[in-house]
Amino acid sequence: MNTFSWLSLVAFVLLAPLLLINLFFALEMLVGLRPGKRMAGAAPKDSVAIVIPAHDEAAGIGATVQALREALSPGLHLLVVADNCSDETAAVARAAGARVTERHDPDRRGKGFALAHARAVLRAQPPASIVVLDADCRMDRASLTALAGASQASGRAMQSVNLLRSAPDAAPMVQISTFAFLIKNLVRQRGLQRLAGRVHLTGTGMCLPWSVFDQADLATASIVEDLRLGLELAERGTPPGLAEQAFVWSPHAAADQTLGQRSRWEGGFLATMRAVAPGLIGRGLRTGSIGTIAAGLDLAVPPLALFAMINVAALLLLLLLAATGVIGWAPALALGAIGLIAATALGLAWWREGRSVLRPAALVRIPLYALWKLPMYAGLVRKGAPGEWNRTARVHETTNEAP
Repeated sequence: MNTFSWLSLVAFVLLAPLLLINLFFALEMLVGLRPGKRMAGAAPKDSVAIVIPAHDEAAGIGATVQALREALSPGLHLLVVADNCSDETAAVARAAGARVTERHDPDRRGKGFALAHARAVLRAQPPASIVVLDADCRMDRASLTALAGASQASGRAMQSVNLLRSAPDAAPMVQISTFAFLIKNLVRQRGLQRLAGRVHLTGTGMCLPWSVFDQADLATASIVEDLRLGLELAERGTPPGLAEQAFVWSPHAAADQTLGQRSRWEGGFLATMRAVAPGLIGRGLRTGSIGTIAAGLDLAVPPLALFAMINVAALLLLLLLAATGVIGWAPALALGAIGLIAATALGLAWWREGRSVLRPAALVRIPLYALWKLPMYAGLVRKGAPGEWNRTARVHETTNEAP
């Protein structure tokens, strides 16, 4: 075999992980495009506590509590954890009708610590299930009932479909970010559920049996404590499932806050991906578990903009090497063909699910969106993932838009 052929073979070997991740992404997307059957879920038979960790949420917690109280069915009650607040979060939540517990420990900040505090409060009279909801989120009665009912019927943690509220008049970058959120938390979660029989917990709109919540390692400052918890539950043989009929909605971040919000989410995810995905794939191969392999491959898919940049950079490099005669054209053709399949799946997802959140006029900005995020990725490489639980300004806080 001549040098030219050897170099082409080496290129294929180096390219294999990216080709595999692209193939899995396309498969997961295509499988996830089909909505689940619409069916009435069973109502929860036992008590459910909705826990809301809230840090300096006085501006919006009253509206959240009021909306939830209107959505509560019998057997559901509400607990707000006012965590290290410097404003009137606790007083506003009480005035709106919520049970409130306050926590003051500035050296131990984070959502995980707030949830651990709620657990200690609830242990005196524990409910059958816990629904965790962020302070700016909304769930209607049908979704709460479907989520808690599915968790109690299955005996395992269940995740609702976690979406950002549609913002078709927002800045293009916000629209694209909202669409990326939809791809990850709706289309890919449905695909993962069908391929692996499990999904990832996304931190809000998730329901845990009390036995799981009581034993979970919650007291952590990790900014991806939800993702970590879902992986731990899967390790114990009780992986989280998707309640496809339940939806939780969050406001999108203000345009000037979107990059910071994505930095926290994606930085924490990338750190977890590096630490966990290779081991999951390896364990799946050793045990012959297709579900474990699929879960590992799902975790190995980078955030959408970064994934696109990696593919484009790799394809351009392969084309350059082929054009200069260093390697053959086969590696570039393979990546181009599989990348085209993945891009087609993404286009179908936009047509089927995403047109309400991403207008056609904003589609042409997608390359600019990727470039817009380059400083964020450079910062993550230089400084690592953010390590603290910080609030993100919501659009209704900066524009007086109703939540």
